[in-house]
Amino acid sequence: MKKDLRSHWSLRKMVSGNGMLYPILGFASCVAFIYMSFGDLKFSRFPKERGLSFVERNGTQFFLDGKPLYVNGWNSYWLMGHSVEENTRPKVSAMLQAGAKMGLTVCRTWAFNDGGYNALQISPGQFDERVFKALDYVIAEARQHGIRLLLSLVNNLQPYGGKTQYVNWAWKEGIGLSSSNDSFFFDPSIRKYFKNYLLTVLTRKNSITGIEYRNDPTIFAWELINEPRCMTDPSGDTLQDWLEDMSAFIKSIDKNHLLTIGLEGFYGPKSPKKKTVNPEEWASVLGSDFMRNSNITHVDFASVHIYADQWFHHLGFEEKRNYVAKWMHSHIEDCDKELKKPVMFTEYGLSDQNKDYQPSQREQLYRTILDIIYKSAKKKGSGAGALVWQFFVKGMAEYSDDFGIVPRESPPIFKLTVEHSCRLPRLQGLIQENENFKQLCSKRK
Repeated sequence: MKKDLRSHWSLRKMVSGNGMLYPILGFASCVAFIYMSFGDLKFSRFPKERGLSFVERNGTQFFLDGKPLYVNGWNSYWLMGHSVEENTRPKVSAMLQAGAKMGLTVCRTWAFNDGGYNALQISPGQFDERVFKALDYVIAEARQHGIRLLLSLVNNLQPYGGKTQYVNWAWKEGIGLSSSNDSFFFDPSIRKYFKNYLLTVLTRKNSITGIEYRNDPTIFAWELINEPRCMTDPSGDTLQDWLEDMSAFIKSIDKNHLLTIGLEGFYGPKSPKKKTVNPEEWASVLGSDFMRNSNITHVDFASVHIYADQWFHHLGFEEKRNYVAKWMHSHIEDCDKELKKPVMFTEYGLSDQNKDYQPSQREQLYRTILDIIYKSAKKKGSGAGALVWQFFVKGMAEYSDDFGIVPRESPPIFKLTVEHSCRLPRLQGLIQENENFKQLCSKRK
């Protein structure tokens, strides 16, 4: 678990009336010339279709256009929030452009903000169209830069509303069963709130591209909830029931996209790995269980987070790095042999506030993580990718945390990121097929 974050113009159709034929044709030709030269100004930068295909899953691998896909990506949770206001929107475009220039292919970001400042969902079933248009912009802009999005749908933690906000809404309306945050998982009224939210988001028609979210291949996958825990039921039954219900509901609406949960990756109380792989005993009584949860039929791939420095405070850096390798190999083995699904390490990071922190440690740890992904990819294994937590552009210190990185200001991380971006597609011989990779990787053979 990481530390909590701080908080048309369009051309109109020309309809001619009575009059001479030639003036009408001349005028129409002029209009046609202007339109063909400049395009519909609303859509000129965001074409409705650029031949994108949906990412699919076959066994333990992701596939795109019939070829295996391994992901190098990053987290920028803040994209929607920064797309609301005109003065901050350029940072979103800059971040997506920077990611593309590093050869990154997937960005994980929040598709939620429940209650509070610039909320997407102001109250149950009530949405701020300004903020929805901001999310439209994020998706359209990502498409322009060749980036796909892993969109997270709610937070287990309190920042940006999370399950706490849903419980508060039900409690204030006098229909909540309990004031416990975990009633988010078992209260029927709150489940209805969340299902309405899911239906609204999945069927949203993008105001820029005109594509419904559920039909847009720019979206790599949906993530059900960020770091779910239900500590009031350590058996895991409550969370399991919620996950089964919500994953089936999403798939009933959207059969195009992949779905993951958003787990931290801890093994539950009945797992033999709770003592051999979990960091400590506390990790097995959080109400989540990596194997049981990830084995749900409608869950297409497993998700795991990596924060050894937050889980162990008494170990030195090398011991933590060794543990990370063990943690990753364990989950890849699970997915290779038992779950038969890909696994994405959707957050990994190292805090710069650790007592023994040295800048070189990040490069060492991140290289260990990416090397394990690469070795799995070489074997056509289930280790399908990793997303660093987290990247920013310059001038965003107030939105960062102790894991935040501006890639261009950290040359070792920038270099490592590009190297990994190039070696993954090289495995499948895709460098020459993609102009971006061809230019990026030609000097890094």
